[in-house]
Amino acid sequence: MKRLLPVGALVGVAALALTACAGTSAPAGTADPAATDPAATDAAASDSGSRVAVGYEGGVLVLDGQSLDELGDFASEDFIRLNPAGDGRHVLVTTSAGFQFLDVQQPELTDLVVPAATAGHVVSHAGTTVLYDDATSDTTIFDSAALADRGDALPEATVIEGVEAHHGVSVQLEDGTVLTTVGGEAGRTGIRVLDDHGHEVAVNAECPGVHGEGATHDEAVVFGCENGALLYRDGEITKLASPDAYGRIGNAYVSDTSPLIVMDYKDDPDAEGYLLHTVALVDTEAATLTTAALPEGIAYTYRGVARGPAGEGVLIGTDGSLHSLDPATGEITSSLPVIDAWEGPAQWQEPHPTLRVAGDIAYITDPADSELVAVDLTTGEIIATAKLPQVPNEIAAVS
Repeated sequence: MKRLLPVGALVGVAALALTACAGTSAPAGTADPAATDPAATDAAASDSGSRVAVGYEGGVLVLDGQSLDELGDFASEDFIRLNPAGDGRHVLVTTSAGFQFLDVQQPELTDLVVPAATAGHVVSHAGTTVLYDDATSDTTIFDSAALADRGDALPEATVIEGVEAHHGVSVQLEDGTVLTTVGGEAGRTGIRVLDDHGHEVAVNAECPGVHGEGATHDEAVVFGCENGALLYRDGEITKLASPDAYGRIGNAYVSDTSPLIVMDYKDDPDAEGYLLHTVALVDTEAATLTTAALPEGIAYTYRGVARGPAGEGVLIGTDGSLHSLDPATGEITSSLPVIDAWEGPAQWQEPHPTLRVAGDIAYITDPADSELVAVDLTTGEIIATAKLPQVPNEIAAVS
């Protein structure tokens, strides 16, 4: 069922949610470091307009995207997740109360929260921002431009009520079509497609363990499965089988300029830890799925892959180098040492090197040294390195 949720409902519930977790909100005045800190004034003077939000245990930092100067430091919960809101202004901070809006341009950790019992995936595509609540499977959809101009309240949202609760994800296409995952207590099984009136027009249950999504500029969408991927294109759903008996895909990394999608890939169900040694490559036009093994000594995690400005794959390897990948073959075309070699985390929530790209710049965290490194992907040069006051965990970049 699709319904409109008035602004007042969102804001009112948000206020109650924030009251329950008031101890985690930022102290008064934190949002304007320049008022008391001369160094912050210098940082503001060199403001590039791009921003990086860095989550750490107990808070989130906001840095200038070019100089990496600190612009703000806000208290939050011990473990948070960060996602760009898709409007060039906000990052959504996932907390126990829901999706909290961090205005990275002010910067300010606002009091605006979209309540969610278990806040999950955030997807930005075709001018919309989509939030998913794992506890209800409800999908909340905002116009991304309206978020940027929110003023002191959230704009009107469309809410598509879930069927059975599960860890899922949704995406809305340009014509209003919504793709959303299907699952329940017994497991996640596939996706369904809803037209712009909320009517189901297609469904596919051949995707055990469905997780993650990626949408290209021409409206092709993929979802990962434990045995391949589902591809939605031109109104049809196609199953792309993994070349291995077990070939789990969980995340998709897309480009605005390419029909090729890079995905993470695990071919050993008994492998311990979170390091991966192979990437999956999907050609959405040819409807094919292939895999490519990385060279010996190079592994990665799901946090370590992105796409560059020319559509190339970008990967931070356990060897400490930033690698450029051909998205058609998986071949490494260039490498740049950026941090020390590292080992995989014991748990996925633990800090480990994370990669995000905004515009031409790749940002890489180095938790071992509490640093953030910025690399210009057009020149292949490190342009800035910042020593952070906290151990970085997740990051989000906005340009």
